[in-house]
Amino acid sequence: MTGRTKPHHNAAHRGSRNFHTGHIAEDVVAKWYTAQGARLETTRWRGQAGEVDLVMRDGDTLIFIEVKASRTHARAAQRISAQQKARLFSAAEEYAGRFGAGTLQELRFDAALVDQNGHIEVIENAFAV
Repeated sequence: MTGRTKPHHNAAHRGSRNFHTGHIAEDVVAKWYTAQGARLETTRWRGQAGEVDLVMRDGDTLIFIEVKASRTHARAAQRISAQQKARLFSAAEEYAGRFGAGTLQELRFDAALVDQNGHIEVIENAFAV
């Protein structure tokens, strides 16, 4: 024996932890938006183009929210890729076409960043085009 120990966390464990952390972050963010007066439409909506973490409604505005959790808000923001943004736009367009007033209604794309202490930073219109 070399005296070295194997790392306790393997990839499967990290994946499971990240999955649960993501769901907890989404729940906390949904409660935050609700406290601000928005209404939860759905969580983890999956269309042909991809998944939207949260869909909220504030008056006539549909808000599509990408939730990211990491040690810091900055690290969470860095984890939002251009590919994710494109999928979010496509999925939002599909959602609005099915369940909203289509693309004629106001759509907003927010990023909700959750740090390791559970603090939330919401960036409204984070993905404005």
